[in-house]
Amino acid sequence: MTLEQTIEGIKSMQIRGAATIAVAAAKAIVEQAKAYQGNDVKDFEAHIRDIARNLLATRPTAVSLKNGIRATLKPLFKKPVPDSVTELEALRSAIIMAGTTFIENAEKALDSIAEFGAKRVKPNSMIMTHCNSNAALSIIEKAYAQGKVKRVFATESRPWKQGLLTVKRLASKGIPVTLIVDSAVRSFINDMNLVIVGADTIASNGAVINKIGTAQMALCAHEGRVPVMVAAETFKFSPETMEGELVEIEERDIHEVADPKELPGVDIANPVFDATPAEYIDVIVTEKGIISPHAAYQFAAEFGMDEP
Repeated sequence: MTLEQTIEGIKSMQIRGAATIAVAAAKAIVEQAKAYQGNDVKDFEAHIRDIARNLLATRPTAVSLKNGIRATLKPLFKKPVPDSVTELEALRSAIIMAGTTFIENAEKALDSIAEFGAKRVKPNSMIMTHCNSNAALSIIEKAYAQGKVKRVFATESRPWKQGLLTVKRLASKGIPVTLIVDSAVRSFINDMNLVIVGADTIASNGAVINKIGTAQMALCAHEGRVPVMVAAETFKFSPETMEGELVEIEERDIHEVADPKELPGVDIANPVFDATPAEYIDVIVTEKGIISPHAAYQFAAEFGMDEP
């Protein structure tokens, strides 16, 4: 995939999912570092930073994307920047290694998340999930393989209907699954033993930013005394929130919801995410283990505040 294809794919959501876009960005930077033909280290640094900024602009509110880029560019944050051809090759190699390490760790993370999370699933569980989270599904699939899952209820997750991807994947693995509309969550929540969702961003106070509708599901679960488990790689924790910065809720094209020409005089809003308070979340499952949402601060600090 070319750099242009990656940028367009992330922007258009052909490449979607917090972890997937982070890995795609890291791969793009690694490939561009390998392909650089010049011999000026300052030009190389400017070239790589420009690529990073273009990638970041595709989904500016996605912390996983920013943290993936940060992890890949870590060698650039060590000052002073080298200024010889020999040092250029060392810098190129360091960026390639940093990006490759991030990609490998991201791909391994799901196995660890599945192992940790499945331990918290009780036998004969009815589970509800939202949207299409690889991390959440890895737990469900692992628990099913252990004979613990009776049935999964998955929401459509409008307007993109990512829930259809979820039910197709679960059904293909023989897991009993029921598709419901987003507004039916309250009708079924009392039949559930557990809610498992993913995360796009986790703030330092433990609040989870995820697909619109997640907060509604967590609120219903809280009312119904159903535990809520969030599955997320550590690169989804936001260091910016440690300094009081609020997570911006991305607004996408209103045409994804409805054609405004067919609704004259009607305003349309299309927020992609909502925020679930920490008090509605029982545990967060990461590749490093299971934590309380109130322990999010230490993970948010790991990526630092360096800007691409």
